[in-house]
Amino acid sequence: MKSKLVLVRHGQSEWNAKNLFTGWKDPKLTDLGIQEAIKAGDLLETRNLKFDLMFTSDLFRAQETGRLILEQMNQTDIQVIEDQSLNERNYGDLAGLNKDEAREKWGEEQVHIWRRSFDVPPPGGESLKNTAERVLPYFELEIMPKVKEGLNILVAAHGNSLRALVMELEKISSEEIVKLEIATGDPLTYEYSNGEFVRID
Repeated sequence: MKSKLVLVRHGQSEWNAKNLFTGWKDPKLTDLGIQEAIKAGDLLETRNLKFDLMFTSDLFRAQETGRLILEQMNQTDIQVIEDQSLNERNYGDLAGLNKDEAREKWGEEQVHIWRRSFDVPPPGGESLKNTAERVLPYFELEIMPKVKEGLNILVAAHGNSLRALVMELEKISSEEIVKLEIATGDPLTYEYSNGEFVRID
């Protein structure tokens, strides 16, 4: 039985636009972010995807992106499950800081390590490894059984929580996954068949 799993990073947020570390802070979408979500809904609509369930994080920007996608597809009647396990990586002491200001405070090299290493967290925050350690068990426990049932699932979440998922789905190494950029509002579609996920977009 083939099922579809679609991962989408939220549209541009107000803090993305201001070049701020966001993490578990909860800014709204910009007008561009709203348009990105609507465009994602249009794109998925052209592929005739019918979702059975949506999972999203505990943060408004992801929830709103998912809502706008489903609204655009006339599929707002499906169940939506919100869970903190799918939240963005917690940036700790960096949250709310302008990325350029952070570089001035801690140095270019240190900030680069915090942003792009797999297992070095910023002060008071999470590394990508820490993020994966909460995202992947949740995926296995809550999402994967639905995929195996043959349901089509939409996951509206964040750059790093989705990076952790893509790492697992595509068997990408910890060295390579930190280089992966996931664009705002750009759906990644996988087909699940014979026990494997295959990227089809």
